[in-house]
Amino acid sequence: MTQQTLFTAVDRLEQGGVIGYATEAVFGIGCDPDNGEAVQRVLTIKERPIDKGLVLIAADFSQLQPYLDLTRLPEGRLEVILASWPGPYTWIIPARPEVPEWLRGRFDSLAVRVTDHAQVHDLCLAFGKPLVSTSANKSGEEPARTADELAARLGSELDYILPGNTHGRANPSLIRDGITGAVVRPA
Repeated sequence: MTQQTLFTAVDRLEQGGVIGYATEAVFGIGCDPDNGEAVQRVLTIKERPIDKGLVLIAADFSQLQPYLDLTRLPEGRLEVILASWPGPYTWIIPARPEVPEWLRGRFDSLAVRVTDHAQVHDLCLAFGKPLVSTSANKSGEEPARTADELAARLGSELDYILPGNTHGRANPSLIRDGITGAVVRPA
């Protein structure tokens, strides 16, 4: 990733665009989580209902804190969550009441991850906040694993595709409930 491609991706995000990028296992599509129109475009591209909620991916935990109600976590759970990051671990954590429905869906919580993928990490740092991040595919289809695959499938619906490579993980991130610790989706 060059400085120019990073700059272009951030510019598209700031303009309310939807971009594609590599993550730990697959390519993802994402946008500014605070831009409801951009989030609606992601849902439309994926053909995903709003009630399912979305994942926020971040460079570090501080980027996620404005969205989370950490007072509702049991004692000691935050330490467990923080010890798992950065990495391919998504946690469902209670959301602050003002977090919009377009992010949390029908839930009072939010799925969040601090990535260990250098490209997404740098993208979130340059953008200055987390991204909505969901697999690059229509609901029910296999996600794209390369930039070329993404361009062929969804390229006409995206504002930019950041060139890069996944970490080659076979499966998407493990998802756990932040309150109970239960596995919601195995890796």
